[in-house]
Amino acid sequence: MQDGSLRVYPLPKKDLSVNTLKEYWCLNVHDNDDGQIQGICPSYDDRFLITCGGDGNIFTFNILSPEDVPQERKAEIPFPRSGLEKEKAAEDIEDPDAYNIEEVQQKKESERIMKEAEEKKNKKREEIIALRHEFVFLLQKNQELPEHMQLCREEYEMDHRIFEELDRQKAQRIQSMQKELAWEHEKQLIGLQKLRNFRDSLEFIVVVHAIQSNHQISTYRLLPVAEKYSQDKEQVGSKWKVLQDKWRALKRAEEAKETEITTETRDIHSDVQKPTAPYIEMKREKIRRIVEKSDKIKAKIMKRKAQWDELYKSKPRNDYKNPKDAEEIKEERENMGCYKLKTASDYKLPEHEYVNTEKKTKQLASLKELIHRKKANMNKEILSLRDLKVSIIDEIKRLVKELKSIQATLDLSERLPLPLIPQLHPDEVPEKKFECNSDILQRFKEEQAKANPQEQLEGSASFRAFRRGFIPAPSAEEIDPTAQAADTQPVNPASPVGTEQQQGFEMEKAEPTEMELEILKREKIKNLYLQETLIKKINMLVINFDAELRLLRHKKLKMDVQMKNADLRCITCCEEQLILKKLEKHENLLQERIYTLISEQEATQQELKSYLAEMEDKKCEILKLRECQKAIYAKFRASLGEDNEFAHFLTKVLKKKIEGVEKKEVGREADEEDENEEEDDEESDLRTDEENSGSEDEVFDDSVCPDDCDEALFLNTLQLRQQRLDIEKALAEEKKIAADLRKKYIALAEKEKEVETSLDTTKRDLEIFQWEKLQRLNELYVAVPLKLHQVQCLVNGEMPSDFSQALVFTSQSLEYLQKRVVDLCNEKIMQREHYKKAREKHRQLVQDKKEMETEIRRLEEKCNHLMMEKFGRVVDFEAVQAHSVNIPMEDMKVKIMEKEYEHYLDLKKWEERILELQQQLMKVTKENTTKLLQLDKFCREKHQLETKLDSLPNDLGAEFQGTQTTDVKERGRLESRLLRVAHDVALLKEEINLGRKSG
Repeated sequence: MQDGSLRVYPLPKKDLSVNTLKEYWCLNVHDNDDGQIQGICPSYDDRFLITCGGDGNIFTFNILSPEDVPQERKAEIPFPRSGLEKEKAAEDIEDPDAYNIEEVQQKKESERIMKEAEEKKNKKREEIIALRHEFVFLLQKNQELPEHMQLCREEYEMDHRIFEELDRQKAQRIQSMQKELAWEHEKQLIGLQKLRNFRDSLEFIVVVHAIQSNHQISTYRLLPVAEKYSQDKEQVGSKWKVLQDKWRALKRAEEAKETEITTETRDIHSDVQKPTAPYIEMKREKIRRIVEKSDKIKAKIMKRKAQWDELYKSKPRNDYKNPKDAEEIKEERENMGCYKLKTASDYKLPEHEYVNTEKKTKQLASLKELIHRKKANMNKEILSLRDLKVSIIDEIKRLVKELKSIQATLDLSERLPLPLIPQLHPDEVPEKKFECNSDILQRFKEEQAKANPQEQLEGSASFRAFRRGFIPAPSAEEIDPTAQAADTQPVNPASPVGTEQQQGFEMEKAEPTEMELEILKREKIKNLYLQETLIKKINMLVINFDAELRLLRHKKLKMDVQMKNADLRCITCCEEQLILKKLEKHENLLQERIYTLISEQEATQQELKSYLAEMEDKKCEILKLRECQKAIYAKFRASLGEDNEFAHFLTKVLKKKIEGVEKKEVGREADEEDENEEEDDEESDLRTDEENSGSEDEVFDDSVCPDDCDEALFLNTLQLRQQRLDIEKALAEEKKIAADLRKKYIALAEKEKEVETSLDTTKRDLEIFQWEKLQRLNELYVAVPLKLHQVQCLVNGEMPSDFSQALVFTSQSLEYLQKRVVDLCNEKIMQREHYKKAREKHRQLVQDKKEMETEIRRLEEKCNHLMMEKFGRVVDFEAVQAHSVNIPMEDMKVKIMEKEYEHYLDLKKWEERILELQQQLMKVTKENTTKLLQLDKFCREKHQLETKLDSLPNDLGAEFQGTQTTDVKERGRLESRLLRVAHDVALLKEEINLGRKSG
């Protein structure tokens, strides 16, 4: 079933039908939701039924035979009990930790199973122990036997395969156990790796102590820089800039697609080298020199004109302003910023100083990174100081060891006290807390073995042992520094008698000489000096280290003040960031609005440019149509001629309007620029004629040509009228299109103005929003630590209680502003002096200009007077200088000479060709003559043969009838060939005659 239930229907032996299957037995064994029965089958002997469901369970049911089905039993109703009133009522169990009946039964069952298992184990252990005792007894008996009767150890092995099987089973069990513990092992390894990673990421606080004082210095606790700050730092620019860059990239791509122009270059090289005579080359060279000379003169004149034009163009107007100065003034006004108070209502924030969430996040990230870098550098210096202390301790140990060896040669009275060897404090090497070696593990194992199992479970003693084991035990020298001095005694003080006896024995043995005594004395002095030097060196190492530590400590104290100020700045930046995040949504809306308006404005400008270009094209088309119209009127007047009596009639025919042509309004023409100014005089005359004729009420028929009128002229007039109507129709359509374009252009211009107004409004809204945002940021309280000598705000010589009106300003900025005030005053004085000098110079230049103009006019009058006296008229000397030979005429002369030379060469070639053809003609004539002689010979032979044949009887020669027809065909072929040769000869003669005539 779908719900995982199993139904069993009893089948009757007779009358099997659907109605008999109403009763069934149902058992829910599989899951109700996911336990749909997927398969059901009986066993091979029909004793079991197996079902499998979607929940992954498989159930087996026992199928009973009819004989095994138990008979129905009726329940026996017990008799009622008596005496219940006397029985004591059962007490309720109120203990929450008490077991219920099921748990008690389960506990009893588990205890019973455990007890049985333990009994079996004990029996097996007893049996094994008995076997071991027996085996040991046999070994002892074997040892008591003589050596030659004793059995070897290998002989006790009944079968070596038993031990191999045991080893194999052991290895298999170890492998299975490793597999069972693999997950747990991997889990513990991952946990250990996590702890190590956490320990590596967490920097230990190292405290470096001085050796002879109580000064100490500690490192900063640093945490790794968050990834989000590093990611924020990588982001450069705001969202507005990103959107603007994307838009510009799209615009560039569109422009690149529009400006793709495929150009096909076709290089046609028609360089024909023609032979020229030396005279032609000389003539060409002469012309080239003349042209070069005239070009130089013209270039000189043009250069002088260009210089004058440039000079006149560079002449400033009376209201001229230097663009460089204007640009500098504009740039300074835009970039010098607003020096008003930020709290002022008219304060304008520059665009490059706009603050948003991204900039503030980047600023906060850079500040935190700077703090982290400063602290990391200080930690490196402290760790290097710790390493210096370690190296100093090693050096002191080495020097103390050397000092001990020196003091061993001195007397006790001459020995100076040994300096103490400084030791590293536990907080100076915190990383060693987690270090362990085999000795520590061994000690921990021994303590754990000695500990009570109950204590092991509670984790008290073993845990303390484990904690003590991971910290290295100090050495004897570290525990008791006084023992160092005792260790330095090389001679045991407990045996003075032995030393005296030894010294006496040595004295008796040999007395030192004077030389030896002197050497011993020098050695003693040397050792004393070395002893003092080593002690001083040790003391100097200690003093220098303490001095370095104090200097670094003083540096760290200053840095602590800076770090505290940086932390306060971080707090302020975080508060500003929260404010900016609240205002970010509105700012993004304004920025997106500005971006949309800018894109819309630029798109509108592009459309306006396209409409302007189309309008210019339409104007050109209209001008072309007007020119065509003027050309038609001019052609009509030219066809009429002078004093044509039908001019009036033909003009009316030409100007007649047909009903199919639509009349356009005159108002549209008023919209076009310069239309009325371009009307031709002839057209106006014709229109006046039309108006005069139109005033008459006469009706004329233009479909019939009048009498005595030239019909071709009449038809030409009708044709010109049709052309005029077509042009007027096209002109009307062009004007209509131009008017539509102008309307669209005006609508787009109005739209552009609206967009520009909206853009200015949005920018003003953004400026107001930026000012409001700045006011919100200025309302934040900023902690500024000050010293008393830095407070200059005094009222009546006393410090005021309220600093709300005071201004926090750095001394450097104040000095800079004071200096800037003085500089600006000096600059103002200098500018005034410069202005006075400029005005004086201007007056002098104006006076010089007037004098120069007077001199120029006088010289021009004198020059004109001299030219009139000499030439009789005013001569343009520039035109005279630029005048040269008629270059086109000279070029044509050279070309004529080249052509004559080319024709001479061509004529020579044709004469050679004629001679060659004449020779060929003579040769062909000779061949034809030979063939004609052969033909004549053949004809004579033929005639002779025919004569002979005629003399023969008629019945003879019948067999030769076929050959006669063949001769006839051959004769015809030769005649046709002769005709072709004669035709060719005639053609050659004509060609020779033509060649002679042309020669």
